[in-house]
Amino acid sequence: MSERIPRPDPVDAAIARVLDAEHAARAAVAQAGDAAAAMTEEARAMARALAERTERRIRAVRAAFEEHATVEVAALDAAETSQERALTPDELTRVDAAAVQLAALLTGSGT
Repeated sequence: MSERIPRPDPVDAAIARVLDAEHAARAAVAQAGDAAAAMTEEARAMARALAERTERRIRAVRAAFEEHATVEVAALDAAETSQERALTPDELTRVDAAAVQLAALLTGSGT
């Protein structure tokens, strides 16, 4: 007795194809979700790295500016200090005479 293998029913074959396609679609959606998650994490990592580099550069610029400002202020202080000196007795006499003349002009008492 020989048994015959039944031919697949076209409806059953169509259902099997649909189920296979659905399975493949679900797998593709899952893969796409995984790829999107990986891309999102990569973008976040790149953003973090960029923020860190930017922060380092800002700190370096601030430090350089502060150092430059400190040097400039010290130079201005040194220039101011180097220009300060006591007046000589002759200069004091001339300042006094100029003050007397100015006072006379301002008061109209003329000498």
